[in-house]
Amino acid sequence: MADPAALRAKMKEFFGYDAFKGGQEEIVHHLVDGGDAFVLMPTGGGKSLCYQLPALVMEGTAIVISPLIALMKNQVDAIRGFVSGNDSIAHFLNSSLNRVQIAEVREDLLAGRTKLLYVAPESLTREDNIALLKEIRISFYAIDEAHCISEWGHDFRPEYRRIRALVDEIGRAPIIALTATATPKVQSDILKNLGIAGARVFKSSFNRPNLFYEVRDKNDAEKDIIRYIKQNPGKSGIVYCLSRKKVEEFAALLNINGIKALPYHAGLDAKVRADNQDMFLMEEVDVIVATIAFGMGIDKPDVRFVIHYDIPKSIESYYQETGRAGRDGQEGNCITYYSYKDIQKLEKFMQGKPVAEQEIGRQLLAEVVAYAESSQCRRKLLLNYFGEDYLPDNCGSCDNCVRPKPVFDGREEMALVIRLIRSLPEKFKLEHLANILAGNATALIKSYRHDELELFGAGAAHSDKFWCTVIHQGLILHLLDKEIETYGLISVTPEGEAFLAAPYELRLVEDRTFSAGGDDEDDDETAMAAAAMKGGGGDAVLLSMLKDLRKDLSRRLKLQPWIIFPDPALEDMTILYPVTVEELRNCQGVGEGKARKFGAEFVALIAKYVAENDISRPDDFVVKSAPSKSAGKVAIIQGIDRRQDLEDIAAARGLDMDELMSEIEGIVATGTKLNLDYYISRNIDEDVVEDIYEYFREEAASDSVADAIEALGPDYEEMEVRLVRIKFLCEIAS
Repeated sequence: MADPAALRAKMKEFFGYDAFKGGQEEIVHHLVDGGDAFVLMPTGGGKSLCYQLPALVMEGTAIVISPLIALMKNQVDAIRGFVSGNDSIAHFLNSSLNRVQIAEVREDLLAGRTKLLYVAPESLTREDNIALLKEIRISFYAIDEAHCISEWGHDFRPEYRRIRALVDEIGRAPIIALTATATPKVQSDILKNLGIAGARVFKSSFNRPNLFYEVRDKNDAEKDIIRYIKQNPGKSGIVYCLSRKKVEEFAALLNINGIKALPYHAGLDAKVRADNQDMFLMEEVDVIVATIAFGMGIDKPDVRFVIHYDIPKSIESYYQETGRAGRDGQEGNCITYYSYKDIQKLEKFMQGKPVAEQEIGRQLLAEVVAYAESSQCRRKLLLNYFGEDYLPDNCGSCDNCVRPKPVFDGREEMALVIRLIRSLPEKFKLEHLANILAGNATALIKSYRHDELELFGAGAAHSDKFWCTVIHQGLILHLLDKEIETYGLISVTPEGEAFLAAPYELRLVEDRTFSAGGDDEDDDETAMAAAAMKGGGGDAVLLSMLKDLRKDLSRRLKLQPWIIFPDPALEDMTILYPVTVEELRNCQGVGEGKARKFGAEFVALIAKYVAENDISRPDDFVVKSAPSKSAGKVAIIQGIDRRQDLEDIAAARGLDMDELMSEIEGIVATGTKLNLDYYISRNIDEDVVEDIYEYFREEAASDSVADAIEALGPDYEEMEVRLVRIKFLCEIAS
């Protein structure tokens, strides 16, 4: 039997703690006494100490099976830091080691100097490693991130399902499985697969009271995130994106806007990935933009915000990733951006996978949709998902509780749901039941002839989405149950039967509504146009002042007013109030050259106007956009720089001349200057060039090609006008 006083003394000696946290002490005692254990403890709860301390006090070497190579070094460095001057005490064994390093690990293991050995499940299967481990005394096996065992978990890894067979081959010792996220179904899978059905289960509360949960509509999310980070300067945070491409783009966008950020994803070189992670841990950068490859086991206690730019694939992923915020018990904000377009993308990714895997994936995704769209307490929803009840009606630290929606007495609606389920000879999924009540004659409903049921359309006054909401709340109240084994079939619980027999008041809420799409494809002009429409043309007084300034400048420079700034640019200025030349570039029709050439007086006027009238600018900053040049545009620019004939450039790109000219005009519109003099001089008479050029300089009210052709007459060809217009824009108007 382990001596409690001796264990506390060792904990103080190695880790510097005076007391255990939560259920740590009981777990440590159980493992030291040789018992198998299953530990379900939220991120930040101190899972690592539950096996690190026993490893340091027990005879032999503890084998810690961990899924991510990048984290092993951090864990080993941490242990070596606790036990200073003894690098032999902990090692990792994986594919990143060279022969010399492997020999060093082998020597320390055989000499009995190593107390903790971290291995990846793939490394554990190698015959030479199995042979090595057979030669040493093993104190116990610790399976970290044990949810990877279950195909119902959010990070299923087939290699994890071989662990028990490997343990039997190497030599049986106590097993401790640890995870921060496991539904009852996943927990059952883990215990069964590891062959430790009799293990003692230690389950901590999933509640993280210091975390604030919020779901926002994914409308102009990039701007919203930049605003949030700028409003929280110096705070560490993680932004999660689904794709590697988006990670790279978003990290670049943050840096352009003065936020120190680095990307992290599995496609980066291992050294770059490790360096970026270390820079984040050492606070050389404030934000890491990452795929889900980042964060598992990262020990940074002061992450103040976790932002999901893309919705996660499962509630388990969401819970674990948000759990990286506020591990020190202090402030932790969890903001997720949601649109149904993202859900459709995730569903598309599932295509081609085995049918059973698709079914599981869709069910996990349906839970995410229900969570995102719900108006109920998010803490209550999360804890219920993991089999834990949260009793307070208002947690005070989620968006739905801080800004609650009106509630209604839903006893009649719940009774109708229960009556429908009881009337069916078989069990069905939530969406199917909702469609029956709403009266939606889908192909599936017709195939079961459920459109002929007495209760078909009994709730047609409400949408199927409304009925999904009622059913979800029935699950939370334990009136209904969802059978995970059969992909989410709904049944009535004894509590539900009792409710139907004697209905009582149920305070239910309707779900929130979200826009259908995200903002991945939005460009600056679309966003600006939307802002202009929303603002009704902006500040009329400022617009008048800007037009007066433009008129004055056009007289001084002897240029048409539109050449300086077109009307849409002035209108944007009255909405965005740019006060620097850099901010001015975010207005419609204002490229870098135009902003530098003409912008100083305009931003000075706007800055003075803002100060004198005490105006709060929309976000007090303007989001800068990364310049976007596709490979095709870059090739066109390079061809022109090499003075190639435009016909040759068009042929190389598979374009006709009209399409090429449109591409060139688009390039110039973004502020890029092109020199087409070599081509113009070879193909257009000098007199014609001069006439068209003078028209745009002296007469034109805009840069319209159609207006120019009408004014110049039939002697001038459209291609000539377009080419000289580009020359004029590059030399004078940009």
